[in-house]
Parts: sequence; C-alpha cells; structure tokens
Amino acid sequence: MSVVRRALPEDAEEVLRLRQVMIDSVFATDPSIAWHGDSLPTLRSRLGEPEGDFVAFVVDHPERPGALASLVAGTIDYRIGKPGDPQGMVGFVFSVATDPDARRRGYARACTTTLLEWFRERGARRVQLTASPEAEPLYVSLGFRPKPNPLLELTL
Repeated sequence: MSVVRRALPEDAEEVLRLRQVMIDSVFATDPSIAWHGDSLPTLRSRLGEPEGDFVAFVVDHPERPGALASLVAGTIDYRIGKPGDPQGMVGFVFSVATDPDARRRGYARACTTTLLEWFRERGARRVQLTASPEAEPLYVSLGFRPKPNPLLELTL
C-alpha cells in the first residue's frame, strides 16, 4: 500500500524534479532546468498554504530517502455555475509523474485517487485533465471520459 501525503514546502525541489520528468516525457521542449530556480519560491509558498486552490500529493521514494517516487498536483477553479453544476467548482489535474525507477507500483493511481477525494471535499463536481496516450488507461480506469475539446490558447 502506498502512503500518500500532502507535499510540504520542503518537498518543492523534488516536486520540480518530478514535474521535469513529466515535461521531458510528454513535451518536446528544451530540457533545461534553469527555470526551476525562478519557480521554486512560488512553489514553496503555494505548498505552504493549507487552505487554498492548489495542492500536491506525493509518495516518498521507498529506496531513496529524501526523494519522491510520485507526484500529482491539482487546482480548483471557480466557473460560473450551470445546470448540473450550480456551484461551478472545477478541479484540474496536472503534473502527474512517477520517477522512472518507481513505476508500475500504483503510486500515480494512489496520488490521483487522493487528489480526487480532495476535489470532492471542496465541492468540485467536475475534474479535467490532459492525458498522454500512455497515461490515458489509468484515467479511464478512474472514470474519466474523453470529450471533444474546443480549447483555444493564447500565450501572453
């Protein structure tokens, strides 16, 4: 059984390391980690907020003290309510990553299940995510279904 815990400010460097694992495996981008230094203060601060709209759950690496084996992060956004979702609270899952030497042990599933419960406790009626082809079976097994997505994005 995986022991999932909420990430703490002192986990920030490991959280960024696992986020980089996810980025490197999903996106064809610059593999530089120079951005970690700029991201670290904000991440530490956000991980220290006990009641906010952001959370990360982790599993400690069983063979490497001080390292994390798995990570999932999520946010809750408010959107104006609609029929079937009058409160308008929407969860978003991101940065699901497992250290390459700790995969296939159920860590990502355990972290994601914990995050889904966190969303439920805060009134989210819908949860969204973007899945890689490799990860899609996990999410489908948790009840996620593909949707046609008219999403457009602007980079400022």
